[in-house]
Amino acid sequence: MATLKATSILVTGCNRGIGLELVTQLLNLPNPPQKVFATCRDPDAPQSQRLKDLASRHSNLEVVTLEVTDPASIAAAVGVVERQLDGSGLNVLVNNAGIMSRNGTLESEDSKDMLHVYSTNVVGPLLIAKAFYPLLKKAAQHNIKEPLGCGKAALVNVSTLLGSIERTPETFFIQVISYRCSKAALNMLTKCQSEGYKEDGIVCTALHPGWVQTDLGGAEASLTVGDSVRGIVQVLSTLSEKHNGILVDWEGNTIPW
Repeated sequence: MATLKATSILVTGCNRGIGLELVTQLLNLPNPPQKVFATCRDPDAPQSQRLKDLASRHSNLEVVTLEVTDPASIAAAVGVVERQLDGSGLNVLVNNAGIMSRNGTLESEDSKDMLHVYSTNVVGPLLIAKAFYPLLKKAAQHNIKEPLGCGKAALVNVSTLLGSIERTPETFFIQVISYRCSKAALNMLTKCQSEGYKEDGIVCTALHPGWVQTDLGGAEASLTVGDSVRGIVQVLSTLSEKHNGILVDWEGNTIPW
C-alpha cells in the first residue's frame, strides 16, 4: 500500500459518516499526518462526542468549528488552522461536508430545496477552497521538490457518481434532483480549480466514495463506511498529476463527467 505523505490535512463534515471514519483511519495510519484538522458545525453537540473522544486520545487531532456556508465561520477556522500550522501551509483539504434532499423528484423539487442543497454542496466548497487556498499554496511552495499530490498540496472535493451527466441513465432510478445537480456543479468547480490552481502546484480532484452505509447513503447501501474510507485513503496516497481535474471513485477508477 502506498504511503500518505501529507504532513497536514483538513476534512470538513467530521462528526459522523465518511468524515469521522476518514479522520479515524488517518490517525491510525502507521505514519499519520502530524496535524489532522477535523471540522464540524458544533463540536459541543451530542453528535460530535465521538469526534471529541478521538481528540482526547490523539494529540495531533484538532477539532475546529466550521459552518461551511458561513463566511465568518470559515474565516475563523482559517485563523485557527493557520496558527496551528505555524507557517508550514496545509497539504490537503478534503471538502467532505454535504447534504441531500431525499424526496427531490422532477415533480416535487422546489427552489427552496434546490438552493439549500446548492449552498452546502457547491457554494460551501467554493468558499472553503478560496479561504484555504493561501495555506495550500504555501504548502506547495514549502514542498517545491515534491511531485503533484498530497505530499505537496491537494484539494479533494467529495462528489458522487450521481453527478456524472454521462452515466445518468444507469443511475436515474434514484432521482434526488437537487443533489445530482449540485454534485454536477461541484464537478465543474473541481475542473475549474484544477485549471486555476495547477500553476501553484495544487492537484484538484473530485472523489466518489461509493454508495456508502451512512445517514446520507442509507442502510441499504452496498459499501460499508470502513471499506469506502480504506479506498479513499489509498486514493489520497496515490494522487498525482494524472488525477488533476478528473472524477475518480474510491477504488481509483476514473468516472466520466
